[in-house]
Amino acid sequence: MKKKINWEEFRKEAAELIRQKKPLTGDKGIFTPLIKQVIEAALEGEMDAHLEDTREGESNRRNGHTQKNLKSSMGGFEIFPPRDRNGTFTPQTIEKRQTILPGDLDDKIIGLYGLGMSYSDIQSHVSEMYGISLSDGVLNSITDRIIPVIREWQSRPLERLYAIVYMDAIHFKIRDEGRVVTKAVYTVLGVNMRGEKEILGLYIGQNESASYWLQVLTDLNQRGVEDILIASIDNLKGFAEAIENIFPKTEVQLCIIHQIRNSMKYIPWKHYREFVKDLKKIYQATTLDIAEHQLTELDKKWGKKYPVVIQSWKNNWTRLSQYIKYPEAIRKLIYTTNTVEGYHRMVRKVTKSKGAFTSDMAMLKLVYLATLNFQKRWKNSIRNWPIVINQFFIYFENRIYETDTVK
Repeated sequence: MKKKINWEEFRKEAAELIRQKKPLTGDKGIFTPLIKQVIEAALEGEMDAHLEDTREGESNRRNGHTQKNLKSSMGGFEIFPPRDRNGTFTPQTIEKRQTILPGDLDDKIIGLYGLGMSYSDIQSHVSEMYGISLSDGVLNSITDRIIPVIREWQSRPLERLYAIVYMDAIHFKIRDEGRVVTKAVYTVLGVNMRGEKEILGLYIGQNESASYWLQVLTDLNQRGVEDILIASIDNLKGFAEAIENIFPKTEVQLCIIHQIRNSMKYIPWKHYREFVKDLKKIYQATTLDIAEHQLTELDKKWGKKYPVVIQSWKNNWTRLSQYIKYPEAIRKLIYTTNTVEGYHRMVRKVTKSKGAFTSDMAMLKLVYLATLNFQKRWKNSIRNWPIVINQFFIYFENRIYETDTVK
């Protein structure tokens, strides 16, 4: 028989318990019996519909109830789902093997996991807040529910055109076939034509390489990206060529900060400050002619002492100097990969308590959830974007459509 809620009786009982200052939630909370009754009533309604559907041609009927312990933010409590004689009843309100109230405690657990809390920290928090205990297996099954969402996110369609795309890799220790290995997570952070930052993709590879970046770029193209105005990257060998292979019109800007850091590794301390001062004359130049003149002067002064450094600047000069031709607003956005490195720093804060992830997916679950939290703060986050987009229209007028700036 379907259980009915006596609302008048519940109202009187709740009012009395409130006067007695009884807790609202928990095993003996005021609202816990109400949640229990609502769930059981819904299950009974599902059984009625199931019996109606299976009655013709079958002698199916009710066959008592089972017992289940259900956990929720209201606390833990018992429910008694109905069962049928044929064993064909599959409830949707609370599924057969489900022990967590859907859309309730599991959402909170996923939220805590996305903030970087370990399973043991989550277990302690849930026990203290709600008075219930959860095993590692239960927590794992809850966080695994986002895997289909991640798969869908990884393959989602992208926009036709991006103003700037930053690409870099971050490394994590992950258990693989019984041993701990270091793997690269290839990060693609795009700025669309509305000035909004977005992680376009996260890809896991063994080590950072130009050949794997080519696969990443191919995937972006297959998901709808037709053009990238400017790509900001580090000086990984073959990386720029990989970009130009898939997006031949894209201007590749090598990170000036990376170039400076790599150069200073070869400069002894006695010449360190003087060499940095001379480098500034190059990368802070207001025009390309001035920058090239200062590079020539650097060669004259230091070329014989530090030929490896000077040759590196000369060999990479075309891609190092792309930013100089642009106004200051665009320069600031493209001369360094600091934007994607800033994202990686935020990821590190969330993952710093992890010694080694148990699998690629365990790592990806946490990074994905952390990314969702970060992106909430990124909407319209590029400063002075109206100025920037108007400058882009001037420099790339034949490649930008008005529809690219409309959401």
